[in-house]
Amino acid sequence: MSNMNEKSDIGGVFVAPEVIVTYISSAVTDTQGVADLAGNISDTITKKILGNESKFKGIKIDGGENGYTVDIYIIVKYGERIPDVAWNVQKNVKASLDGVMDIAVENINIHVQGVRKEDTEGAGVEPEADGGDVK
Repeated sequence: MSNMNEKSDIGGVFVAPEVIVTYISSAVTDTQGVADLAGNISDTITKKILGNESKFKGIKIDGGENGYTVDIYIIVKYGERIPDVAWNVQKNVKASLDGVMDIAVENINIHVQGVRKEDTEGAGVEPEADGGDVK
């Protein structure tokens, strides 16, 4: 993913991918029904070896001719209606990117990676999931 660049007669504005991911991450985790962003194997290795989480955990952004394509990998809270949560994530991310950063988004794909059921002590337990996608 390259930096978002915008030039004018007096200079340019360059937005780092980490900034875009921060807005997306905030919009996703603030959505009711989302337990967390789901990381992949490289996120797990980064956390174990370096001791910190990847800034891109659960989010992939690709630039296209008509705008960005955003893939978001989430874990849904147990008992929530999955299509509603996915729809709300799409809506919140689009509003965040359009409203705050004026970024053209072509596609926002939501991939539900699992469901988290809270145990009695408050720690999350993730039952196995089939990895289905909601688009």
